[in-house]
Amino acid sequence: MYTPAPFAEVRNEELARIIRAHPLGMLVTHGPEGLDADHIPFEFDAESGLLTAHVARANPLLQRCAAGGEVMVVFRGAEGYISPNGYPSKHEAHRQVPTWNYEVVHAHGLPTVRDDARFVRGLLGRLTRRHEAAQPRPWKMSDSAPEFIDGLLQHIVGIEIAVTRLAGKRKLSQNKEERDRLGVVQALEAQGNAALARAMREAG
Repeated sequence: MYTPAPFAEVRNEELARIIRAHPLGMLVTHGPEGLDADHIPFEFDAESGLLTAHVARANPLLQRCAAGGEVMVVFRGAEGYISPNGYPSKHEAHRQVPTWNYEVVHAHGLPTVRDDARFVRGLLGRLTRRHEAAQPRPWKMSDSAPEFIDGLLQHIVGIEIAVTRLAGKRKLSQNKEERDRLGVVQALEAQGNAALARAMREAG
């Protein structure tokens, strides 16, 4: 990933924040038929450096992971199109062009297939508690009949990725004049892209 110095994000806590806020990762693997990508919600434990997820037992991804070798998971954070009209300086000199601002984390690591019902059950419980927390009446695994959950568990398998390296990039107009950066923030807020506007304010 090409990362000019102004856009490099090396703070582990910030990389972990992006992963947790945007847990749907794109898992890139390489097998006999070449590159492939699977889109999977992950749980990230920054302390242990482990990414965990589950997939259908029938997913060919399991064979690629079991074969060993490094994989990469891409997590995309806030992003959006930036029009030159948001830059005050554009209206003076007309020397600005469109661009795209974004946050992204590449997690490189070594995968292990966890064909273990206890591991998968624990993972599902944690994912459910986290993502149901904002619901008025959070759904729990115990809301379903035990035999129903047990039957589903037979059809899914866990994946654990030991992260060896995190590479982060936050392209948020850090290379622009302060007035231009704030002008873009205000334009994004007016357009309803609050997530990217907030990220740009924090980066400033």
